Amino acid sequence: MTRDKVLAEIITIGDEILIGQIIDTNSAWMAIELNKAGISVKQITSISDDEQHILQAFADAETRADIIIITGGLGPTKDDITKKTMYQYFGATAWKTDDETLKIIEKIFAKYNAPLLESNKLQAAVPNNCEVLLNDLGTAPGMLFRKNHKIFISLPGVPYEMMNLMEHKVLPTITSIFKLGNIVHRTILTVGVGESFLADKLENIENQLPQHIKLAYLPKLGQVRLRLSSYGNNQAQLKNEIDTYVEKITAAIPDNWVAKEDTPLEKVILNAMQAQGLSLSVAESCTGGTISQLFTQHAGCSSVFMGGGIVYSNQLKTKLLGVKPETLKTYGAVSEQTINEMVTGALANFNTDYALAVSGIAGPDGGQPDKPVGTVWIAVANKDKTIAQKFVFGNKRQQNIERSAVNALHLLYQLLKNA
Repeated sequence: MTRDKVLAEIITIGDEILIGQIIDTNSAWMAIELNKAGISVKQITSISDDEQHILQAFADAETRADIIIITGGLGPTKDDITKKTMYQYFGATAWKTDDETLKIIEKIFAKYNAPLLESNKLQAAVPNNCEVLLNDLGTAPGMLFRKNHKIFISLPGVPYEMMNLMEHKVLPTITSIFKLGNIVHRTILTVGVGESFLADKLENIENQLPQHIKLAYLPKLGQVRLRLSSYGNNQAQLKNEIDTYVEKITAAIPDNWVAKEDTPLEKVILNAMQAQGLSLSVAESCTGGTISQLFTQHAGCSSVFMGGGIVYSNQLKTKLLGVKPETLKTYGAVSEQTINEMVTGALANFNTDYALAVSGIAGPDGGQPDKPVGTVWIAVANKDKTIAQKFVFGNKRQQNIERSAVNALHLLYQLLKNA
């Protein structure tokens, strides 16, 4: 089956997603894997465990996409109605027991010495017009239906079961049915500027882009990712074209781009410091460990990140970092004088090549006329140089913490880059 561009839609079924009880990580993972295979995801939809809602979602998706992948609602309990609804939508005439699935179910229950209930055995029952995708990690099989030259695939919502089926059954099946093109993405990370500034700087380049290459702006607090996406048959040609435009874009914003790949800022810093054999410590006040967590989420960070202190109180600023009591009394915890002593104290006391310090008023209270909520001082230092900068953000606590972390990382990156 050939398409100029093969489109997919992902439908997740479950009230637990709609009420925020669980986060839908399945769709994000599937979208990445489908793009790798050359399939464009047209839409991602989350719907409730309601028969009419499911039927309507299937009908709508059929008008938009070539491949519809459904997750969730395949359990043995009464609220799991996906299989029954698919029986109705695809006009099945009977249920059939898939013997291989039943063997897996029996094996799983025997392994845990658990009673095999009739409701568990019914997991092996499928509509008689579906193709079974054997789930060797769970009790709910995958099911493939064909309708009006469209492919519907139903998968269990348990992430590791879904991933196993996608990798070993779904993607091989899709690639055997469709002649797929290639999708190439490249991402440029920028920090410290807004998307309107970037759009203005890149207007001429954006106007030069051929029709098959798109530029997307993906803003986040203090950062914007620029994603170039291209679709076509010749992968090598697509990569060369994308690479050319990556170089044009970075040349137009030399002071704003940080990485030519989809890598978070803290990982860029870790990679650069690791390559040079450098170490880092932190002294966090208002960010309360946020910066440390950003670093330590990455495997191998211990070769660079030595740790530090969450010095929320003035007492710990003095005890751990050596900030002078008279400095705190005269200038306050949120001041250039204090932040300089914090960063130099971290550098000396934690014995690292680089240090980073943050002190501010995250809010929503604690502000003063000369230091309103959102006032933050950030400093970075190595043995040769210290940079301290004042920021005034807004009055929303979480945003102030996130902005402080991003700007601290940006200052550190600049110091590292210019060392």
